[in-house]
Amino acid sequence: MTESAGANKLQARSRTIVKPIANKLWTIHQEGYERLPDDGPAILCPNHISFLDSAFLMLTVPRNISFVGKAEYMDSWKTKYVFPALGMIPIDRSGGEKSQAALDTARAVLERGELFGIFPEGTRSRDGDLYKGRTGAARLAMDLGCPIFPVGITGTDEIQPIDAKMPKLRKECTISIGRAIKPERYRGRGPEHLAWRSMIDEVMFEIREMTKQRYHNRYSGEPEVEPTQPSVVANVGDEHAEGHRHLVAV
Repeated sequence: MTESAGANKLQARSRTIVKPIANKLWTIHQEGYERLPDDGPAILCPNHISFLDSAFLMLTVPRNISFVGKAEYMDSWKTKYVFPALGMIPIDRSGGEKSQAALDTARAVLERGELFGIFPEGTRSRDGDLYKGRTGAARLAMDLGCPIFPVGITGTDEIQPIDAKMPKLRKECTISIGRAIKPERYRGRGPEHLAWRSMIDEVMFEIREMTKQRYHNRYSGEPEVEPTQPSVVANVGDEHAEGHRHLVAV
């Protein structure tokens, strides 16, 4: 049995066993799940406000998801073996070749026709706001021709706030799956890196629409340097982005 097959079976088994228990402990509202394809590759891009975000998403989506997680989880005996077995791909957030190795593994997941999940913000928001997305997911989507589904999560930060050791019971959260953002719309619209940026900006716009979070046009952890005017909806390229929007600073 391959490592991937073992992880898939363990994740499916865990979903069968753990989901009924989770549903007794918390109320997890699900919206837009019918938008997800029954088969074939796709990328899920959620906002990140709690340790539980990826776990709740993996429990509620009917297909297995390989999810990027911070490499620090491999340093703890509590998560070193369980998280990778459930489909987590460790990523070194220092960037460069180490981060690229995780994206190469993600590429293999998508080429097998599976689901891949990644937090575009890169790390949890400590203040509950939404931050500028990194372009790794857009690069994969455009290279492989697969859609990105924005995912808006609310309420998990009330279940397990930042730095809390244990989750609170009998709380509610909502996970919303947005409409697919397809890479074909961005091809041939200028330099490749600008196409990646436009695509991931649209992802973040759709997440903001679902979560109603305050948006910062800077990466999480960077100092506040954005202008005082709010972000606005813009067109993609020279043509109106019919039905799709993205964020720019004005």
